[in-house]
Amino acid sequence: MDIKESLLKRANGVCELCGSSDELDVFKVEPKDEYILVCKTCLDGLSNPDTQDINHWRCLNDSMWSEVPAVQVMAYRILKSISSEGWPQDMLDMLYLDDDTKEWAEDIEDEHSDIQPTLDSNSTILNSGDSVTIVKDLDVKGTGFTAKRGTVVKNISLTDNPEQIEGRVNGVKIVLLSKFLKKV
Repeated sequence: MDIKESLLKRANGVCELCGSSDELDVFKVEPKDEYILVCKTCLDGLSNPDTQDINHWRCLNDSMWSEVPAVQVMAYRILKSISSEGWPQDMLDMLYLDDDTKEWAEDIEDEHSDIQPTLDSNSTILNSGDSVTIVKDLDVKGTGFTAKRGTVVKNISLTDNPEQIEGRVNGVKIVLLSKFLKKV
């Protein structure tokens, strides 16, 4: 019996998060080698959190009480990610996870919480290799020149500090504060 068949049997042919029986698929609950059965709507919400229907996750009010630890972990992670909406925090306050399950649920959260993206003046994420425009005249210490507003800095490099980037201005490699830049 393959994973999907065993999950269909365990879940009685419905999504383990919302109870829907439409377009079911297997979802791996990282970092363990555990899986849950989810519908297309839940999978889309997990894959594209920026475009998800937050109210769809009200279904977790039932599934968070599942006896399956992987389902509990996903319910916790989803509720935690949308807790700023208000009502998910109430559900989180009621949710009880044993120590091992809670550690698993928070494992992936800790992995991503340490990494801060580098943002420009418009809160757009900057990546290595991007081009940016300087939005304010900046005196460059130790060089004797001013990086002028409107100067394009191509092929930037990110640093360990999410508030800074490295790039070449007037042929000199300098560190710039990302709050004075705009992605081109």
